[in-house]
Amino acid sequence: MAISLVPDELWSEIEPLLPVHEPSPEGGRPRVPDRACLAGIIFVLKSGIPWNMLPPEFGCGDGVTCWRRLREWTLKGVWPEVHKRLLNALGQLGQINWSRAIIDSASVRAVFGGSTLGRIPQTELKRAASGI
Repeated sequence: MAISLVPDELWSEIEPLLPVHEPSPEGGRPRVPDRACLAGIIFVLKSGIPWNMLPPEFGCGDGVTCWRRLREWTLKGVWPEVHKRLLNALGQLGQINWSRAIIDSASVRAVFGGSTLGRIPQTELKRAASGI
């Protein structure tokens, strides 16, 4: 089931972007394969379950292992490149529905501000809602 979340085509795009892991000279537990961790990460992000509830049947270690791998890949800048490549691939296939795209205006900075300085007056609706 876990591998179905990361089909071969997706894995072939993502695998070259992942950092190479050097084994610890002190030994220790074998590292969970990157593909299995990616499947666990996708499952948690798609389902919204807590990391510690990741089913052991996935074969991707536990939720903490997947969370650490996500953190490691995030700190190394893997996700922006994955995002760019997947958007390019989907765009070439005509699989992006731009009518469903949105821009979050809260993230667009208002450099020059508004023309009115000072406090913004409350509207009648706000006054009624607040009981004033």
